[in-house]
Amino acid sequence: MRVAIVGVTGMVGRKILKVLEEVNFPISQLIPVASDRSVGKTLHWKGQEYTIYSMEKAINMKPQIALFSAGGSTSLEWAPKFVEVGCFVIDNSSAFRMETDIPLVVPEINSNVINHETKLIANPNCSTIQLVMVLNPLHSKYKLKRLVISTYQSFTGTGMKAVHQYETERDGKDSLENRVYAHPIFENCIPQCDVFIDNDYTKEEMKMVNETRKILNDDQIRITATAVRVPVQGGHSESVNIEFYNQVEINEIKKILNNTKGVILMDNPKQSIYPTPLQAKEKNEVLVGRIRVDESQDNTINLWICADNLRKGAATNAVQIAQYIVNQHYI
Repeated sequence: MRVAIVGVTGMVGRKILKVLEEVNFPISQLIPVASDRSVGKTLHWKGQEYTIYSMEKAINMKPQIALFSAGGSTSLEWAPKFVEVGCFVIDNSSAFRMETDIPLVVPEINSNVINHETKLIANPNCSTIQLVMVLNPLHSKYKLKRLVISTYQSFTGTGMKAVHQYETERDGKDSLENRVYAHPIFENCIPQCDVFIDNDYTKEEMKMVNETRKILNDDQIRITATAVRVPVQGGHSESVNIEFYNQVEINEIKKILNNTKGVILMDNPKQSIYPTPLQAKEKNEVLVGRIRVDESQDNTINLWICADNLRKGAATNAVQIAQYIVNQHYI
């Protein structure tokens, strides 16, 4: 099994290596790939030393699976070239997510859209993944009508430059040239994730709208979101107000979520038991709690979701897709 990791030196790329090792993914040849400035350097994985390759070299080695986490422009240019040599490409960027003929996959929900001819597969946005993991079983039971989402997203979701900005500000060495955000992130909250578009929402907010509908296969769900960057390293959090078409019962909702694969219910608020991003850090599961009736509106609840954005929000989900491809003997 020849597996390429494209963007291997980045935060998600390194987390992919860690998850692959944890699940003992069947790799006979690891092909690390990165930008020109990293080509020829080495990295260690599972006690061995590996040379980092260029895109061209990696394609010539004909990997069977390529896990991409190198940004949208890189994916648009290179992912089709990997596909041309028969490789399954699992792409973590936003480049292909809303293409109608490219599946957007969270394995616990819609792995059935993958087949042996599905060579290019999109990994959803990190904040979308943890959201739909909770929504999907509830949608099946009660049918979603409307979502109001507020996110509290770790600066790690922006990558190493954001980590550098946070650390320099924390250490009292802030300078404008170090900033990847328009404002300081240390001890601050920034109501902007990604860039603003014509409707005055950010790309991140509209990703949650469009990707949720695509994954749940329901274009009628009404969704609005506000995405906020916060000075947290553990993961992303989301406050979600959910209106259903059908009458809901809180204890039944808790029972459904408690029995949902990949979801951990943490809901005993009087004992201060509820999810936090620090508790989600380095976990592959999605944590949910603070489940309660919205007393202002019928058939509506509020809940709180946390997940490690670098794991289930990115690396873990991508590796799970690769595992599905192998388990289905598509390779």
